[in-house]
Amino acid sequence: MEKTLEQHPSNIIKIVLFGPESTGKTTLSRELAKHYKTNWVPEFARNYLQDKWKTQKLICELKDIVPIAIGQIQLENKLALTANKVLICDTDLLETKVYSQQYYNGVVPKELEKAISQNAYDLYFLTYIDTPWEADDLRDKPEEREEMFNAFEEALITHNKPYLLLKGDKETRLQTAIHTIDKLLTTKSLK
Repeated sequence: MEKTLEQHPSNIIKIVLFGPESTGKTTLSRELAKHYKTNWVPEFARNYLQDKWKTQKLICELKDIVPIAIGQIQLENKLALTANKVLICDTDLLETKVYSQQYYNGVVPKELEKAISQNAYDLYFLTYIDTPWEADDLRDKPEEREEMFNAFEEALITHNKPYLLLKGDKETRLQTAIHTIDKLLTTKSLK
């Protein structure tokens, strides 16, 4: 695998917040990291694309997918080194793949596909679309939320990823996630 997309081995539990835009992933990532006194990996694409938008008034193009994936995995690898038992990832390469498929007629760069098959996470929290839509410069599909949610869930199923659907208000989601992560931490400590 191309070294820049390689996930470094780690003993920590890795959790991914996964789902369509504007479903509370970043808020929940921050809250979980605060609760567990650990690192959270922000979404690399957000800063990358916001900078592109400010300078060129362009949104994501197919040629941006691999640099976004590289930036994401490098940020994850860096933050995993200092994480406290669990690392909360606001996104991962599989999410990048879903966006590539949805925006570019099913096209996914080969190196991204290969990295997805070799990188591993302990659990995905799939965030449902029952949160209010919040517009910004980068979000562009408020009318396609259900279609996008279905694409995300299908990706988890297709890639045989362990996941739990998170629904409800922020506090319900947070408490469900904490309960689930606590069980993972207990299970891992017994091994």
